[in-house]
Amino acid sequence: MATGAGIAGPARRIPARRLAALPRPMRSRARAGRGGARRLAALLALAAAGPLAAQGGGAPPAAAERYDIVLRGGTIIDGTGNPGYVADVGIRGDRIARIGKLGDAAAGRVVDAKGLVVSPGFIDPHSHAVGRIFQLPTADGYVLQGITTVTDGNDGGSPLPLGPFLDSVARLKPSLNLALFVGHGSVRRAVMGTANRAPTAEELERMKGLVARAMRDGALGLSTGLAYVPGQYARTEEVIELAKVAAQYGGIYISHMRDEGGGVLASVKETIRIGEEAGIPVQISHHKVGGRKQFGQSVQSLALMREARSRGVDITFDQYPYTASSTGLGLIIPGWAQADNKLEERLADPAQAAKIRAGMLAFIDERFGDDPSKIQLVKCRSDSSLAGKTMADALKADGKPPTQDAVADEVLELQRNGGCSAIFHSYDEGDVVRLMRSDYGMIGTDGALSLPGDGSPHPRAFGTYPRVLGRYVREQGALPLESAIRKMTSFPAQRLGLQDRGLVREGMVADLTLFDPKTVIDRATYTQPRQDPVGIEYVIVSGQLVVDRGKVTGARPGQVLFGPARRGAGIPHPPPTIRPTGTRAPAKPNPPPASRAPPPPAPARSGPARLARLP
Repeated sequence: MATGAGIAGPARRIPARRLAALPRPMRSRARAGRGGARRLAALLALAAAGPLAAQGGGAPPAAAERYDIVLRGGTIIDGTGNPGYVADVGIRGDRIARIGKLGDAAAGRVVDAKGLVVSPGFIDPHSHAVGRIFQLPTADGYVLQGITTVTDGNDGGSPLPLGPFLDSVARLKPSLNLALFVGHGSVRRAVMGTANRAPTAEELERMKGLVARAMRDGALGLSTGLAYVPGQYARTEEVIELAKVAAQYGGIYISHMRDEGGGVLASVKETIRIGEEAGIPVQISHHKVGGRKQFGQSVQSLALMREARSRGVDITFDQYPYTASSTGLGLIIPGWAQADNKLEERLADPAQAAKIRAGMLAFIDERFGDDPSKIQLVKCRSDSSLAGKTMADALKADGKPPTQDAVADEVLELQRNGGCSAIFHSYDEGDVVRLMRSDYGMIGTDGALSLPGDGSPHPRAFGTYPRVLGRYVREQGALPLESAIRKMTSFPAQRLGLQDRGLVREGMVADLTLFDPKTVIDRATYTQPRQDPVGIEYVIVSGQLVVDRGKVTGARPGQVLFGPARRGAGIPHPPPTIRPTGTRAPAKPNPPPASRAPPPPAPARSGPARLARLP
């Protein structure tokens, strides 16, 4: 009888060992069909013809095959680090249905992708979206960069309880996907306020309970902001105990470290210790080295990570491609002085006021020297006209000299009047590039969604990913395009445990970004941040276009991506594979589907964190 591709033969079962020789997309066809040895021989010959042929590239698709979207003729850089290859991509529903030569396959929409890179959608492991996601559900600043998934709850701050908030976002359906960490600072504040002391045994148990609940509600893991109030009041041992709870639910630990300036290396060591003693994968948030005296210490920080990994600590980091950070101006004021909301009381005491001023002057000298223009105000509650101006501008307007003492006085005055957020220009380009080339790093924005009235934000919120692709890949050649895309896609997906995103592969969720590698670049600047990038042509989330020809469509197909406990696994995901920059995995231009990855092994409740193996 005629079967499948017209191969005749008796109905006979194909041996399992010979089925195993077939690429995964063809096994079901072999099992379902009849024709025995001759059919199997034909399938094996088709497989031998190459990956594209094995998935349908060798012949026009069957007439019955119809897609919602076909991306025709783009260069697929699939997120693995492999070289790009030209092929069509057929999307059906929210999944990548087929990759290969799709001929004249019927589709609701055909996108001419010739000259464009077809990449997995960019996954931001560190963003600040929750403050504005309900006012800006289309998340324009993110999706126009090519971002399809953001994670928040970073730097120790998150909604509590987590479950109701995530459920609200699920009902909202933003344009991109959102996942959350539970913030240690939020947990500590809920139990202890801003007390500068160790928790009692009862308080520690309450904090553990809040972390456990958040993990069950869908958190990816535990975040800390050990440079901020109240996180900086926590001893390392407290963080280790709470990280152990997150580890039991398969979570990871992600940290804005205690110090990114003079104490940066000690902070890296503390982060490593937390991962090692809690038995949890760890990630350094927005890793950088601040202050002119520390420039170049990224060499030592990377060496510390390399040594830790050699003994089994699974440590990675993310970074953004700028030499300026953005945070609260109050970071300049010593944290101990802000405990229990008694800053004014302490400033009224001459001895304590002198100690506070000494701490502030040390910070100002380390980060900015004698140049107050390195502090740029983002938004001040007391005076909206200060947005975008530098501290030098503010001092001049007040008739004050541009001295470190005057800066300290101005910071205290602004803090009394409600505080400000600010951009700190205190980092070195050499460290940025060195970290970007590291095998252990991925890309993240640390950028916040903002409305037009939200001051003058950091340009990272509008330009991070195009800046890497345009400035650092194309113009400077700091790293290969395939490596950069891996740092934006499959690497963060693996680190966050997102098993069906981060790769261009059949069966994966159709989160995709199409960009022009010849033109992609950021346009946002420190003085004019609200400028969209160029070269990001199409962005697809769950099979729907959220950016079409560089314009936001308004479609809102995004989902809440829950952590391992709420997904039903409750166990750790496999650690990311770290490949040295510039090297590639074995060539597999079109790997088999992996939308239903097998469950990971049961977690170890103690001992060192699992190490992502180098190939």
